[in-house]
Amino acid sequence: MTNGQTMHTLPGSRFPATRWTLVLAAGGPKRKEARSALVSLCENYWYPLYAYLRRRGYPADQAQDLTQEFFVRVLEGRYLDRADPEKGRFRSFLLTSLKFFIADEKDRRSAQKRGGGMVVSLEFSSGEERYQREPAHGETPERIFERRWALSVLDRVLGKLREEFVRHGRPEHFERLKAFLLGQADAPYTALARELKTSEGALKVAIHRLRKRYRDLFRQEIADTVADPAEVESELRYLAAVLTRR
Repeated sequence: MTNGQTMHTLPGSRFPATRWTLVLAAGGPKRKEARSALVSLCENYWYPLYAYLRRRGYPADQAQDLTQEFFVRVLEGRYLDRADPEKGRFRSFLLTSLKFFIADEKDRRSAQKRGGGMVVSLEFSSGEERYQREPAHGETPERIFERRWALSVLDRVLGKLREEFVRHGRPEHFERLKAFLLGQADAPYTALARELKTSEGALKVAIHRLRKRYRDLFRQEIADTVADPAEVESELRYLAAVLTRR
C-alpha cells in the first residue's frame, strides 16, 4: 500500500482492499487489474507450491497437474472464502488454500478438463530440474515451501535490481556488485574499483546505494504479499529466519 492510501473493505469481501487482497476480490471494482496482478503473483510464486507437492510424495506429472489446476481455481475465485482474514499474507493464503484443494477430490480432474480451457503459464520443466537439486534430507513439505518462498522473493528482488542496471547500461556492474548483497564478496575494494574503472570511494558509495535500493525493493516486494502494511516488518523477520534456519 502506498503512502496516503486508506484501508477499506471491498464489496462482498471480508478482506481489506490492500495489495494482494485487492487482486483476490473477484467481482470487485478493479477486477481486470486485480486478475492481472494475481496472474503475475502466481507466475512468480508457483514453484514453492510445486516443491511442497513433490515433497509430499506426488510424482512430477501429478504435481504439475495439481499446481496448474490449483492456480486456475484461484483465478476463478475459488478458496477465497476459506482464507483467514487475520492472516493476510499471500504466502499463507496460498499454502492453506492448496491444502484445501488437494483434500477436495472433486477438484482432481484430468488435464483435458482443466479450467474449461483456461491455462496458467508455468515453467514446469525448469521447476522439476530445480526440485531435483533440493536437499534430500527429511525437510517437511511446509518447510521446503517456506524456504522456496523466501528464495523466490530474493530472486524477484535481484531480478528487478538487475533490470534497473540494464536500463542504465551497466549490467556488468550489477554482476560484480551483487556479491556485496549476498555476503559473497571476496575481492578487496581497491582491486574491484580498479576493475570497474572507478575510485575506491566512489565504489563504496555505489555499494551503499545498491544496498539501500535492495532494501527498498525487498520491502516493496513484501508489501505486495501482505494485507496490512503493519505486517511488512514481521514478514521480513520471518523470511530472514526461514533463510537462516538449519
